[in-house]
Amino acid sequence: MSPDELPELLKLLGPQVLRVLVRRGADFAAAEDAVQEALVSAVQHWPDDAPAEPKGWLVSVAWRKYVDMVRGQDARRRREERFHDEPPSGATENVDDSLELLFLCCHPDLTPSAAIALTLRAVGGLTTRQIALAHLVPEATMAQRISRAKRTIADRGLGAPGDLGRVLKVLYLIFNEGYGGSVDLAAEAIRLTRQLTEETSDPEVGGLLALMLLHDARRTSRRTASGDLVPLAEQDRSSWDTDLIAEGVTVLQSALALDRLGEYQAQAAIAALHADAPTADETDWPQILEWYDELLRLVDSPVAALNRVVALGEVDGPLVALKALDALPADLPRHTAVRAHFTERAGSLEVAASLYAEAAALATSIAERDHLVRQAARLRHP
Repeated sequence: MSPDELPELLKLLGPQVLRVLVRRGADFAAAEDAVQEALVSAVQHWPDDAPAEPKGWLVSVAWRKYVDMVRGQDARRRREERFHDEPPSGATENVDDSLELLFLCCHPDLTPSAAIALTLRAVGGLTTRQIALAHLVPEATMAQRISRAKRTIADRGLGAPGDLGRVLKVLYLIFNEGYGGSVDLAAEAIRLTRQLTEETSDPEVGGLLALMLLHDARRTSRRTASGDLVPLAEQDRSSWDTDLIAEGVTVLQSALALDRLGEYQAQAAIAALHADAPTADETDWPQILEWYDELLRLVDSPVAALNRVVALGEVDGPLVALKALDALPADLPRHTAVRAHFTERAGSLEVAASLYAEAAALATSIAERDHLVRQAARLRHP
């Protein structure tokens, strides 16, 4: 087996082996440790002597290591008889159980941050160090977060299928973590969502995948070489990935054809309309506004309502947008920035400059803050 092929194979098989152990009745946290030890053994032995059935080899080794762990615990006498013999493998051992494992990692008792970390660890196959680097936190902090998450669900078991909506939310949160660190979390979220589309026909899964693909197609145009934010209207559309856009549109059309509209399909439709416009001036804002109306009929989202105001302003003008903005909570993220934009469009440049400066003070990232500061300076010093 080629050394270059081994990491990807183990990343793929690790979550499947973990699910087998959990289905056999293994404690989640101990099973995860046993799988990691089996993966280390594979790295040591496979380059010289690759097994004919890699997954079966990993299951056998991981199960033996799990049994050893159980025998070393205080509960040895009560549990040794149960775990003494290795259960025979069967047809179900060759089934990819990632979907059920994904539901387990997105258990409702976990916080979003814990669910994200556990999903990347158990389903994504990333190391704790990789997850920590991607989130810009110390490895020890991330290890504690993952350990707490495993303890939380240790007594839950797999039980009935979980909430698909929560799984999709966790995957979208992973995608929105961005592209920092040594791990491309956006690509990891897309990979996991692709896998999910192969295991369920729910159109919202396709909608989320389409949304990710359409957003990811614009990744290289979102920032300058120095890291400054580039607004959508100013992005270099020739740098957008047309293959990803085409795939995203195809996936979205297949989802919409099932006639069960959901929030991710609606968001993907909006993203597709932006991607379809050759220039910012040719954006089909009336249709985007209609899709935001559909989205708000599906979910009560203040963020979606704010984005609808932006579309409304493009269709009916800045004064209509400013009036609609008054009906939304002033503490919404980007509320002041949107007000500054349409105040400038309405011609009140001094007021707009002050609003941009105010929005910069409220920004949640350095890049966003710097962009808003530049907008204020542009109006104050033309």
